[in-house]
This record gives sequence, structure tokens and C-alpha cells, in this order.
Amino acid sequence: MALKYTEEQLNSLDRETLTRLFLSQQEQLENIDHTLQLVLEQMADLKRHRFGRSSEKHEAEGQVSFMEVDGKIVFFNESEAAAAEERTEEPEDISRTRPKKKQGKREEDLDGIPVVVVEHSMTDDELEDKFGKEGWKQLPDEVYRRYSFTPAKIEVEEHHVKVYAGKETEEVIKAPHPQALLRGSLVSPSLEAAVMNAKYVNAVPLYRQEQEFERCGLHISRQNMANWTIQCADRYLAVLYDHLHEKLYGYHVLQADETPVLVNKDGRPAGSKSYMCYVLSF
Repeated sequence: MALKYTEEQLNSLDRETLTRLFLSQQEQLENIDHTLQLVLEQMADLKRHRFGRSSEKHEAEGQVSFMEVDGKIVFFNESEAAAAEERTEEPEDISRTRPKKKQGKREEDLDGIPVVVVEHSMTDDELEDKFGKEGWKQLPDEVYRRYSFTPAKIEVEEHHVKVYAGKETEEVIKAPHPQALLRGSLVSPSLEAAVMNAKYVNAVPLYRQEQEFERCGLHISRQNMANWTIQCADRYLAVLYDHLHEKLYGYHVLQADETPVLVNKDGRPAGSKSYMCYVLSF
């Protein structure tokens, strides 16, 4: 801790003592300034690691920064000061060439996508007005390609199952038809697959899916989507759960990510702390 002197104490000291005291204080200030600059540099580096991109360079063009040279903090403009050092390190015979664009990249991207031809033509009357009667000939078409995107298409599948009965018997049969995913429910395999994909693959919450369906004119509540997903998981994915459960016992190391959740059922008191475990096996 630095000593504090009053004005009377300083007046009572001789010149030699004052000189030594001043030099000591000056040395302490230099050490404090050096330590402060190192702390600022560490904080800036931590911010870059935490908030910056992983591939982001520390040296920003045109930004005033600092570095430690021979134990001292030196402020400089990196775009100018670092240029001389880079020239001494890099050989002069290295040629910098831009990477060549891959040939046929567009054709490769379009390969396998269905093509819909949209023709644009002029009528014979328009051509005669421009060139006169039979004064024109047709050349090869100019072709422009554009991606076409069609938003989600909503339809109602109304299954009419034919029913037959024997004239001489009481036997009644129905035409073959696909079974319902959930009996008495409007959900179809394609709709439930879209809900699961959006939630568990694209991380879209059910309330956002509800809003998106509303914009498409389809009124599906998040409660219905949650019930569909739970019932379908119990009915059709339980076999997969059991298989994974058996596989877990075959590993010698298990790791679990315990996430605290609030549970108001299962006989637990209100506000009790429960966990949702995501188990990873190796």
C-alpha cells in the first residue's frame, strides 16, 4: 500500500529524500500503467474470443491497438506498423493468386431439379407490324434460368372408402385404404412429419409453427401439435426408444446433460426441482 504524506511532512524532508521519493513514486506509476495495459489487452482478447467469430483475426484494419514490445506497451496503428514486420517475414517471390472459380458449378447445382419451361413469344400480328408480312424468321431461343419456390401447399384429403355388402349374405367389406395415424384426428403422416422436422431439426417452437400455419390459413393450435407429437412418439417410436435403451447398457461410459425443469404432476410437490436428462453414450 502506498504511503501518504501531508504537506507539512513533505516540507520537512530534505532535497535528497524528496528526490528518492519522487523517483520511487514514478517507478510505481510506470508499473501500474504497465499492468493496466496488460489487463486491457487481456480483456480485449477475451471479448474477441467470446463475441467474435472463430475465424476472426485479432488485427482489425484501420483500428488503433497496442502490443507489448521489450516489456513495454506500445500504441500503434496496426495497418501501418505491422506492414513493415510482415514484409520482412514473407518472401518476395510468393505470388498471390485468387482461387479460380469451379467450372460448371451452376450446372452441377441445377442437376436433378425438375425443369418447367416457360415460353415467351410474340403473336404473328405483332411480328407483321414490326417486320411486315412474312418478313421475319425465328432464331434460337435465349434461355434464362431462375429458381422457383412454391410455399407450403395446404389441402384437405377426404377419403371416400367404398363399402360393399353381399346380396344373399350379411357380410360387409370395405375397400382397402390407409389406416389413420391417430384415429379420429385430422393429423396426417405428412403434417406430423413437418411438425417434428420443424421442432426437432430446425428448432422452431410450436407457437411459431402455429403462427406460420395461421398465415397459411390453417388453424392448428400448439396444444394439438403437442398432443399429436406425444401420441405418435408413444405409438410409433417406442420400439426405437427400447432399442436405444438396450444399446446404452452395452457401453462402459455414459454421460448425461441434466437440465432442470418444473414438474407439477407425478405426485411431486409444487416448485420441486426435477431434471430432464439427455444421455450420450460413447
